[in-house]
Amino acid sequence: MEIIDGNQIAASVTADLKAEVARFTGRRPCITLIRVGEDPASVSYVRKKEKTAAEIGLESRLILLPVTITQPELCTLVDQLNTDDGVDGILVQSPLPKPLSEVAVFRRIAAHKDVDGFHTLNLGKLAQEDDTGFVACTPAGIIEMLQRSGVTLSGKHIVVLGRSLIVGKPAALLAMQRKPWANATVTICHSQTANLPALTRQADILIAAIGKPEFVTADMVKPGAVVIDVGVNRVPDSSRKTGYRLTGDVHFASVAPLCAKISPVPGGVGPMTVAMLMKNTVKAYRQNHGLA
Repeated sequence: MEIIDGNQIAASVTADLKAEVARFTGRRPCITLIRVGEDPASVSYVRKKEKTAAEIGLESRLILLPVTITQPELCTLVDQLNTDDGVDGILVQSPLPKPLSEVAVFRRIAAHKDVDGFHTLNLGKLAQEDDTGFVACTPAGIIEMLQRSGVTLSGKHIVVLGRSLIVGKPAALLAMQRKPWANATVTICHSQTANLPALTRQADILIAAIGKPEFVTADMVKPGAVVIDVGVNRVPDSSRKTGYRLTGDVHFASVAPLCAKISPVPGGVGPMTVAMLMKNTVKAYRQNHGLA
């Protein structure tokens, strides 16, 4: 069993980006991060994105907004950033506090600055295998992680557990593309799938993104499979200073011994998501400057 080190692979991706950015002349690529409220997880995620941007040499701008902001006010801000030639990428940190609509905000961001890859146009380009679009960062990070770990997708049966627009659906679309690094056969499962373990046991590669802590157990995994754990769940744990522990959607202790390769939580997909956000921002800069 091999543990896939997401931190190490992400560091390799960011090193490549740093070398690329160093060759640019003129202003640096710029990403604007918008955070609404003080949700601890969102604060942590945004801080990590700022740190990684600085390491690569990108400019990052942080806009902090109160939870009292209205939908029209947030959309007006996005409109202003859409027309700012000094901004290449826009990211609105999710989840947004209610009653704000994430989908409405994702659609409001200009497609050519949508470095999160959630805009309708970018999802459509992904479905059409149009490489000019931006792919959602977590699915892109999963594919990059598999490639850099020496996992071949072509001809393999991938089971994706979860059907969200953020992970499940784009991951499936990526894996089945007519590309040398893809060409997988994909099954999507979810909370309403009948006889779920029988399907997950067929997976050569299992991508768990259902959002339920330690949901995937040993009886759901085929021996020798590759398991990618996308979940990040905070489980109460009074023995820890934070009062919780982080766990994935996979019961690591029982599943790992069965696997050929497995990604841990933390230190697996999470760092890859941030790295691919930066990769999308550099791509947006290149496109905006006619360098692509």
